[in-house]
Amino acid sequence: FFFFLAEADYAPYFFDNGPSAKNGNMALFSLPEDTAIGTQVYILNGTDPEGDPVTFGLAFEPGFKNYFKVDSQTGIVTLIEELDREKQGEVEALVSISDGLNKVVEKVRILVTDANDERPEFGNMSFIVNVSEDTPSGRSIFQTRAVDRDNGSGGSVTYYLHNTHNTKFDIDRHSGVLRIKPGAALDYEKSRMHFITVVAKDGGGEFKGKYQVLSSSATVTINVVDVQDTPPYFVGVPYYGYVYEDTLSGSEVFTVVANDGDYGNPNAIHYSIVSGSDDSFIINNTSGSIMVLDYPIHLKKVLYELKIQASEVSPEGDVVAHAFSTVTIRVVDLNNHPPTFYGENGPQSKFELTMYEHPPEGEILRGLKITVNDSDQGANAKFSLRLVGPRGIFRAVPQTVLNEAQVTIIVENSEAIDYEKYQSLSFKLLAVEIDTPEKFSSTADIVIHLLDTNDNIPWFAIDYYIARIPENSPGGSNVVSVTASDPDSGLWGEVKYSIYGPGSDLFLIHPSTGIIYTQPWATLDAELKSKYNFYVKAEDTEGKYSLAEVFVTVLDVNDHSPEFNENILEKTMIIGAPVQVEAIDDDAEEPNNIVEYSIMQSDPDNIFDINIDTGEIKLKSYIKSMDIVQNITKQKDCKWSVVVQAKDRGSPSFSTTAVVKIDITEATQLKGPMAAFLFQSRDNHMKAISMLVGVSCVMILITVLISTAIFMRNENNRIMPARHIIKKRPKDYRSKKVRTRWLKFKRSNSPSKKLVTEDPEQNRESLNCNNNTLLPPPLPCAPALPPLPLYLPKQNKPEWSVSTVSGSVASKSKRQSRENNGPSVSSALVSELKMKLERKMM
Repeated sequence: FFFFLAEADYAPYFFDNGPSAKNGNMALFSLPEDTAIGTQVYILNGTDPEGDPVTFGLAFEPGFKNYFKVDSQTGIVTLIEELDREKQGEVEALVSISDGLNKVVEKVRILVTDANDERPEFGNMSFIVNVSEDTPSGRSIFQTRAVDRDNGSGGSVTYYLHNTHNTKFDIDRHSGVLRIKPGAALDYEKSRMHFITVVAKDGGGEFKGKYQVLSSSATVTINVVDVQDTPPYFVGVPYYGYVYEDTLSGSEVFTVVANDGDYGNPNAIHYSIVSGSDDSFIINNTSGSIMVLDYPIHLKKVLYELKIQASEVSPEGDVVAHAFSTVTIRVVDLNNHPPTFYGENGPQSKFELTMYEHPPEGEILRGLKITVNDSDQGANAKFSLRLVGPRGIFRAVPQTVLNEAQVTIIVENSEAIDYEKYQSLSFKLLAVEIDTPEKFSSTADIVIHLLDTNDNIPWFAIDYYIARIPENSPGGSNVVSVTASDPDSGLWGEVKYSIYGPGSDLFLIHPSTGIIYTQPWATLDAELKSKYNFYVKAEDTEGKYSLAEVFVTVLDVNDHSPEFNENILEKTMIIGAPVQVEAIDDDAEEPNNIVEYSIMQSDPDNIFDINIDTGEIKLKSYIKSMDIVQNITKQKDCKWSVVVQAKDRGSPSFSTTAVVKIDITEATQLKGPMAAFLFQSRDNHMKAISMLVGVSCVMILITVLISTAIFMRNENNRIMPARHIIKKRPKDYRSKKVRTRWLKFKRSNSPSKKLVTEDPEQNRESLNCNNNTLLPPPLPCAPALPPLPLYLPKQNKPEWSVSTVSGSVASKSKRQSRENNGPSVSSALVSELKMKLERKMM
């Protein structure tokens, strides 16, 4: 017999290390929701009874996220998906262990523990609450609610207000109930809306290793609802009334008056007797008039204190507020006549008068015939009078009356009696006894109807008007419309317009509409006059008026062409220097009077350029000598014609042309600033003459100063004839040289030879040998100059002469004098000096 012994193969199993273990089979394993992805959270651990190696596995139900993965050899479990307890509080997983033949699978539940990662959330971010302004303090008005989905302290919510110092509200930190602060009250008239920021804060907790507290906020808008929160009040308290022995049943004893404290929109006031009447008195519900219901002899008491209630009734008929007052009524058998007002026909409670506005202050309203009387005697007949109504306008006299008086109403404030503000004024004339306990009183209505007067002046809307009108506007054109208003009524409010002033001759105004227009024959010309100003008067039917000033500007229109001085202009041009033409446009304003220049035609062509703005004509840059000019013209005559156009910049534009005859000559060899100045001034004779006269004056002044100095020196160092010593001139003595330039003028048919200069000033001795030294003056070393020409102006002082470049720059007066006196002296002087200089140079 053979016996075979087979060994059993047992399945592997997990170790169960308890709920707090980090290895085993993940039974009762929990993991915080803020665990970072990639964290090794657990180690699956188990064994095989036979000691075979085991492998581990981890799987999830179909349709669920795979939150973990496991290393099959080491059993290390790693988090691969982010956890969120608020979405999934536990994770079901299938853990397995296998020895290769046997595999054991267990279903485990992994708990996700909370972390403080959720903020408290309000249902709405803003809330609107309507609260009546009469809500008492401490009452709850609204409950805010925020939810935090965390657990524990992180899920607990407390509430507080963002700014508690400037608010009338506080909040319950646990429930979120919003209340009015104790001692605080809402007032619609002061603030109609309040904004409150409610903050919800959780209890705090750990999140990713840090402790944090999360919060959120919401805005609560509280609209204060207006209510009738001001109770009525009684006028003229305390109240005293009397029932006399002869009072009839149903007679009015007293009238109470109460007004609503809400002045803007007052409610009706209803009166009622609360207590104290003993069914002997009744009050009118609307007028406040208290009447006695029985004869005085049947009244049981002598003194009644009636508690009167004034109720404020809304338009819907609801009583919204009330006030109380006490009326003391005494029953007496004396003083049974209150003050009574009488008119011309007997007792009267209403007086009316029609009068004009603004009567003089202190004037008596004579149209009111009012008499007041108290038929009692003695102190019972003494009472006071006063007007109740708008203050400071009228006053009643006398103020204290005994038995009877004629009431006079006097004007106190004339300005307040204005028809434009009020068409009628209403007052109550109140008579109240003074020394009686009953204080009997009575009232009379006074209504004053006002009539309008012409008390206002027409006023313009503005103080001045500015208008603009083109100069080519035809006669009768509208310029500007003025407006004035007069608040008076009727004919007094009608305004009539007129104009006057030195600038109004060309203008008319419609007397009713205020439209200003030009005269039918008026012709406006901005070049003659572009500014007009005058006054416009607004006048009512009685001659009251006001003034406004009108400024009219005539706008320029391009209606003038540029004009040259002559149609044919002759100019002499020196090569290298321009000549200028000028046209003037008589228009008044730019750009109508801005002139632009252009060359329309020249013969020969393409020789000249012109500056578009200044009108300067110059040769082309390549023409630098007369040879080039003569090569172009092929002739010696260098006088050319150029057609120049002057055109303005207006719209439409106007232009004109002129022929400029230009005689071209070559520049002379003169050098120095004087020559340059004379060349530049060849076309401006007055400029050259002014310059020469100025230089002459300076030279004369210098001569006078030098002569005066020499004379003074000779006076101080005078040598007597007996001691006069003559010394010989040293051999090396050199006379002073005077730098002089002589210009020689020669007329020629050729423009290029008009100016010829000679400069013989080198190595020439001075003709003036006055040497101011301390020694006696030497003997004359040169012949004296010939006498001055007779054509010079007569004066005691010597005059310095200045040579001129061209005879054309001499002034007219000198030229005339020269012609009158003859050239003999001047020619002799020039000839003599010329001969001496030629000999010197040779």
